[in-house]
Amino acid sequence: MSLKLTESAAKKIANLIEKEPNPNAVFFRVMVNGGGCAGFQYNFSLDHEMHEDDHTFEDKGVKIVIDEASLPFIEEAEVDFVEELIGASFQVKNPLASSSCGCGSSFSV
Repeated sequence: MSLKLTESAAKKIANLIEKEPNPNAVFFRVMVNGGGCAGFQYNFSLDHEMHEDDHTFEDKGVKIVIDEASLPFIEEAEVDFVEELIGASFQVKNPLASSSCGCGSSFSV
C-alpha cells in the first residue's frame, strides 16, 4: 500500500462518494503536481475515469487511484481530514517531504 487514510479521511471520502449519482463507479484520486509555495502540491478529487498509468489501492473500504508519476512522491504518506475553526481540509503527513507549507497542500522533497 502506497498511501494510507485516517479513519476521519476515509469517512469523509465515503460520505462524498455516497452523494455521487453512481457511487460504485467513483474513486478517490490523489495527484502530485509541480507548483504551490513549496515546489509540489497535492490534488484530491473524485473521479470515475481510469488512465493507463493509474495504480489502484484500497484502504478502509475506499478505492484510491494514484498516477504513476505521483506515486514516488507520496510513498507511505497518510491522508487525514481535519476540521478546525478556520475550515475543514484534507491534509497529508508525508515522510518523504523535507518541508511543507503552512497551507498543508504544498511540500518539497
